[in-house]
Amino acid sequence: MKILSLNTGYFKLDGGAMFGVIPKVMWNKLNPADENNLCPWALRCLYLEYGDKKIVIDTGNGDKQDPSFFAHYHLSQTRHIDECLATHGISANDITDVILTHFHFDHVGGAIKKDKNGQLVPTFPKATYWTNQKHYDWAFTPNPRERASFLKENFVLLQELGILKMIEESGDFVRFDDKISLFFSYGHTEAMMIPIIDTPKGKLIYCADLLPSNWHIGLPYIMAYDIRPFESLAEKIKVLDWALEENAVLFFEHDPNYECCDLVRNAKGRVEMKSHFTLAERFN
Repeated sequence: MKILSLNTGYFKLDGGAMFGVIPKVMWNKLNPADENNLCPWALRCLYLEYGDKKIVIDTGNGDKQDPSFFAHYHLSQTRHIDECLATHGISANDITDVILTHFHFDHVGGAIKKDKNGQLVPTFPKATYWTNQKHYDWAFTPNPRERASFLKENFVLLQELGILKMIEESGDFVRFDDKISLFFSYGHTEAMMIPIIDTPKGKLIYCADLLPSNWHIGLPYIMAYDIRPFESLAEKIKVLDWALEENAVLFFEHDPNYECCDLVRNAKGRVEMKSHFTLAERFN
């Protein structure tokens, strides 16, 4: 199995929104904010290759929105996801499947791009894209709290072209194939999917926005963006306890410093980061 971390760049989000009820005097020591209270965050995706499958998980911001939209987020070191793949000798035409954890713009924006004529086209023309019906419906008719994060140009075309397929929701864990299972999460947004990958070197959890960074391992660290924070709390406990029991590695989509970590339970019984490392150091 081949596994690659694809960093599509960095952006900035409000520190209070990212750390929720945690006081700034505490979180500012972890990820210091600028004069506008904005902190840097990564836009990290994943590539998997095994058998006849070449899979991308999430796609970053993309680049098709206008500059006024991106100006709010102070993008830096930005690369489109197909550019990231190209540095590893992988073509967008090679991709067979794209798993979209959820449709917030920073996760799905790169799924569709503009061609040379300015027309919207799938970034991965030969791939099947995957979501679930409950989340699609939620994103298509967004609530006022999330409306600015669900941009129809990021996903509706996939449905219209018939290349967006629905994974049936049937309990917390659903099998995608013999290597990937999906944990369904409802705290951050409706029916977000957390991929869990079985690799020859152990289990890898693509944490998406359930655990966007290593700091969010701490149970009170729940984003103000989450629609159901108490469900986020319960889901974090469940996933962290399971990860500890399985000796699984966490892969962080938004952590500006660390790609991965493993876990330990401390003397007070709390789950915390044991050590941090890159994906390549552990899995390649």
